[in-house]
Amino acid sequence: MRIVKEHETRRTEIIDTAQQLFLAKGYEKATINDILKQIGIAKGTFYHYFKSKEEVMDAIIMRVVEKDRLIAQEVQKTDISSLDKILLFLKRQSAADNEQKSDLLEQFQHTENALMKQRALEGTLQHVCPVLAEIIEEGRQQGECSVEYPLESIQFLIAGIQSLSDERVIGEDPEAIQRKLFSFVEFIFRILGIDEAKFDKQTVTHQFLQIFTS
Repeated sequence: MRIVKEHETRRTEIIDTAQQLFLAKGYEKATINDILKQIGIAKGTFYHYFKSKEEVMDAIIMRVVEKDRLIAQEVQKTDISSLDKILLFLKRQSAADNEQKSDLLEQFQHTENALMKQRALEGTLQHVCPVLAEIIEEGRQQGECSVEYPLESIQFLIAGIQSLSDERVIGEDPEAIQRKLFSFVEFIFRILGIDEAKFDKQTVTHQFLQIFTS
């Protein structure tokens, strides 16, 4: 007997199944037919919700990006300094406490999933960074930093942080990663124009290391 499901329930089922297959086989190797077979639906049903496999991939990525955006918005409401908000965001959105996100990030390192990795970064830069830029602008107005271009600066930093995360996932030498983390804190202070009289660089470095080595 044919099972008829509510629109959003069926759409979510397709996304969940596609994600499982992309993780198991890789985005390039998984096919729409694999998704159809796994769920037990006709091709027409799939195309009612998504135009292509790439569109399903975008939906998977946007779920992760949207969660990070909501985390950024929650952090923005906290009564702490702008730099502490950025550090808190990095801690809360870390894959260490999100097994699903951790699995995705690990898969991003495979060449067959390069497009997924690219879309994830693009989504973060487009949807999450504007919220982080607002946090930095608040800090600028309060005299905590002197950055001239908050959005472009945080986009640059987030892209750099993604690179550091990639190196950690693929198992680069821990000492080399630690040196890069130390240097990255220097970049953060310089790019954002953080007032070192108000923020202890050693303390920030320690917090940064905790986030990326936990």
